[in-house]
Amino acid sequence: MVGMKLFVEGGGDSKALRTECREGFAQFLKKAGVARYPRIVACGSRESAYHDFCTALANGQPALLLVDSEAPIAAAHQPGDDMAGWKPLAHLARRPGDGWSRPGGADDRQSHLMVQCMETWFLADRQTLRAVFGPGLRGSALPVESRPVEDIDKGKLYQSINGATAKCKTRGSYGKGEHSFKLLALIDPVQLMAASPWAARFVDELKGWALKLRPWS
Repeated sequence: MVGMKLFVEGGGDSKALRTECREGFAQFLKKAGVARYPRIVACGSRESAYHDFCTALANGQPALLLVDSEAPIAAAHQPGDDMAGWKPLAHLARRPGDGWSRPGGADDRQSHLMVQCMETWFLADRQTLRAVFGPGLRGSALPVESRPVEDIDKGKLYQSINGATAKCKTRGSYGKGEHSFKLLALIDPVQLMAASPWAARFVDELKGWALKLRPWS
């Protein structure tokens, strides 16, 4: 069977950073209990991830997509609690700046969103944030813990993380290239899945694909 690939947004144009991206996701998925996960392809930009996903599907290859939502998910694209009925491809088609058409033969269950961006995931495990950045982390600059993480505006989230880490001496101020994939490898998937329904959907679907398509190569 042709191997499943997971096309992810992230890694920029640096070979080293793309390696960190793949390793970060691999460690996260292992900790989440996805014993057999697809080949992770760090695509850099979200546009490249979408393009590579479409190309794989057009070539008859099993493929999954993971990108930032960049914005809140409209209720019409997240109807009810049944995650099988959620519509990430409709979100990506209608979001200004994307406008991506549905790839031929694509199923919504092959597409996944980090809502509203990867940094949202880190807020679900503040213990890890404190452990990584040390006592200089200013927790009061972060959104209150009672606030649903997926409701936090992406721009305000970046501002809060930068403000919270501005005076950290151990790691320095948060940098996407320097810290993001290291944090991804360390965060607790259980806490993340409890805080982020879209992250829970992603992990649950990968576990399902692992059973359906095993063995992957």
